[in-house]
Amino acid sequence: MKIATYNVNGITSRLPVLLRWLKESAPDVACLQELKAPQEKFPEQAIADAGYHAIWHGQKSWNGVAILSKYGQPQETQRGLPGDPEDVHSRYIEATIKDITIGCLYLPNGNPAPGPKFDYKLAWFERLTQHAAGLLKQNRPVILTGDYNVMPTEKDVYKPERWVNDALFRPETRAAFKKLVDQGWTDAIRKLYPDEIIYTFFDYFRNAYERNAGLRIDHFLLNPEIGGRLLAAGVDREVRGWEKTSDHCPVWIEVKEG
Repeated sequence: MKIATYNVNGITSRLPVLLRWLKESAPDVACLQELKAPQEKFPEQAIADAGYHAIWHGQKSWNGVAILSKYGQPQETQRGLPGDPEDVHSRYIEATIKDITIGCLYLPNGNPAPGPKFDYKLAWFERLTQHAAGLLKQNRPVILTGDYNVMPTEKDVYKPERWVNDALFRPETRAAFKKLVDQGWTDAIRKLYPDEIIYTFFDYFRNAYERNAGLRIDHFLLNPEIGGRLLAAGVDREVRGWEKTSDHCPVWIEVKEG
């Protein structure tokens, strides 16, 4: 089973890119972030014509997450991250597909830091960690994937010294990610490629893509029930070079069917 995550940076304007990538890469499941479209504007028919069933949690102009599946309609188990009833951001959706629970997330950016946006990021991270702990107790395969907006180590960022005060790289952010992973999750890319320089995001400015001046901020976390089924993982880096593309690259894993 091939499962992918892709921050599309606006599903309406990037739809041709998304459809081309779905056809060429052919993931069985695709988790999308930053739809930037209200619920009623999701391109359900175009996605269906591409061979996918979908659930989505839209929001006008900002945020938005979706899960696409070739295996029939995803069985939704959670919409929105629990823990704060006043949080109206569309940043989390979760479903069961076959035997796997898949959480698709778009963690807050948090800049400028320090400040209210950074406080919101850390609070959201803590809520995610609490929810993840509950998922671990279910003793069933779980994958948490998406745009985490965190570079876990210096290896995950081009010229880390330039990012020390950024919300994606501040010590508090990296500590929050480590706290989550230390519950018992496997970082799929680092499991298979512990020492390689791998980036999933390239800014539109300063020829970042051409210079390979990127960040690794899109992650797959696997719980013990599925970590042992990991077969392969990679980044569709070339998609970042397509015309009118997102600033993120699709990331994917392959797992053995249960």
